Amino acid sequence: MAEHPHAKIVREGYEAFQRGDMDTLRALMTGDCTHHVPGSHPLSGDYKGIDSVLNDYYGRLYSETGGSFRVELRNLFVDGRGHVMSVHHFTADRAGKHIDEMGGIVFRIMGDKITDLDECVADMAKSDQFWM
Repeated sequence: MAEHPHAKIVREGYEAFQRGDMDTLRALMTGDCTHHVPGSHPLSGDYKGIDSVLNDYYGRLYSETGGSFRVELRNLFVDGRGHVMSVHHFTADRAGKHIDEMGGIVFRIMGDKITDLDECVADMAKSDQFWM
């Protein structure tokens, strides 16, 4: 069975993120995309616009963890109406702390571009503590 086109876009995004391929990520997202990050830590909030998403959030994930942030895509679910839900496992180290957690993102896709990313984590308190 062929992969749904929206799932393919998200899978390509995860692969690009793992490679640090910001050019591919830029091509997969709209210029006005928004990534919503949950929690009450310094990285939480809304990153509006492709430059903010790539530089202010993804770039900071890299710099804050010394490049140790890793994400492994576990599953994708589609609704055929422009939504894809991912489930992933992530790990990172920073400031003598380690995180090893599950999370996910609800993606909104229009045409062939990601417009919105709503990130979710399994343990909000653990995530907040790690990023503080």
